[in-house]
Amino acid sequence: MEENKNTQPCETQDCNCGASSCEAAPKKGFGGWLDRKFRLTEKGTTVRTEVIAGIVTFMTMVYILMVNANMFANPFGDGTNVLGVSFGAIYIATAISAIVGTVLIGLLSNLPLAQASGMGLNAFFVYTMCVGFGLTYANALVLVLIDGLVFIILTVTGLRKQIFSAIPDAVKKAIPAGIGLFIAFIGLQGAGIVVDDGATLVNLVSLNFLSGDAAGTWARIMPVLVCFAGFISISVLSKKGVKGSILWGILISTALYYLLGLTIPTFYAGLTFNFSIGQQFADFGTQAVGKVFTEGFDFSAYATAHGTGNLVLIIVTSALAFCMVDMFDTIGTLYGACARGGLLTAEGDVPNMDKAMLADAIATTTGAICGTSTVTTFVESSSGIAEGGKTGLTSIVVALGFFVAMFLGPIFQLIPGCATAAALIYVGVLMLNGVKEIEWTDPAVSVPSFLTLAMMPLTYNISYGIALGIISYVLIKLFTGKAKDINVLTAVIGLVFAIMFFLTH
Repeated sequence: MEENKNTQPCETQDCNCGASSCEAAPKKGFGGWLDRKFRLTEKGTTVRTEVIAGIVTFMTMVYILMVNANMFANPFGDGTNVLGVSFGAIYIATAISAIVGTVLIGLLSNLPLAQASGMGLNAFFVYTMCVGFGLTYANALVLVLIDGLVFIILTVTGLRKQIFSAIPDAVKKAIPAGIGLFIAFIGLQGAGIVVDDGATLVNLVSLNFLSGDAAGTWARIMPVLVCFAGFISISVLSKKGVKGSILWGILISTALYYLLGLTIPTFYAGLTFNFSIGQQFADFGTQAVGKVFTEGFDFSAYATAHGTGNLVLIIVTSALAFCMVDMFDTIGTLYGACARGGLLTAEGDVPNMDKAMLADAIATTTGAICGTSTVTTFVESSSGIAEGGKTGLTSIVVALGFFVAMFLGPIFQLIPGCATAAALIYVGVLMLNGVKEIEWTDPAVSVPSFLTLAMMPLTYNISYGIALGIISYVLIKLFTGKAKDINVLTAVIGLVFAIMFFLTH
């Protein structure tokens, strides 16, 4: 019998021949279908890794269901329902739009990304459009619908990809690090570690047990310590090469949080379970879904109170703001997350970018129809990518999580913010590694890079960082006699951003 001349073990899954050069036997069953559908073997990943990555991403962004619903139903925190929609209606609308967007981006682009109503964009919707300008909830949804339709057109025509190509390298290289600082800042705030002291805007939370004030109570300090413990746990597990280290860190933090809750007399008394699922769906049907069509296009009340000219100005400038912020939030997140996960093409582009952005545009349109604000790709997707997610299977797992969450909202509320905050802070650390590629000694590079990187967390907005990076790049090139180096589209984007700032801020 002839012996196999290859002495090295086969590194390909499902092969038992002992040869390193042979092809893997095709996988069978449901696992084989998943492998072929999402090209798992080709991407160097497994079903288990993708599932863990999806769970991590979901756990770090499930907060959006509660935050978005509360922002719409109770914008001032005093029980005043300004918009006329209930918590349950927006909770369901947010979940459905997240499911649609996340499934689409997973199936169309095969990227491990997730989508939901974007933070910042939801605040602009509620506090600027409705509370500030006085538009109705349904009126504001029309602007979100316009946003989605414009993006579908831009994506189908290829203009959106050209816009991404026009972003200078100095800005592109800073985007992942800027997003890293941004999501780390979100985590630090979510855990209550960084607080607004009223004077310096940000400060370290008081850990002084002896201060005697409310800030020094154990109930406030305990979540901070839990977050720090989770952050260190993730770091140690990652250093040791433990698979699923971020997920394990979240679980460890959650267990520690409820264990230490035993030391707070009223802790467990504050936990409530209110399964009003039927009422949530009923409110969604009567208060949210379809309102953009049945009531949204009636601007007569606003026109009567403020004049037709003012109405036109509000619609144009607000639509511009929605479009610019949404576009560059998505572009920035796509590039930043894929760069961190080593998913960019050899040319440094996001793979299947047009399909990813089409999914984003359709999701925004769906969100408007369901009754929620602009849907965008979430920066928290980076947490799943850091856990090893490489394909759209990660997205499908996230979408399944949102589907289950529609019916188990009170249970998912039990995942403490301090636990998921630890994951966000750690992912922020990982995303900073790209700063070494920036040429910090050249002001034409370092200034746009710095503004991009720094302004994302400081303005709480990804697109603002990109905007200021592009504007500074154009101005420096222009006034140093290098105008010929400026791409025409880059200059146009910088000008549009400048106009947006002057008209909407």
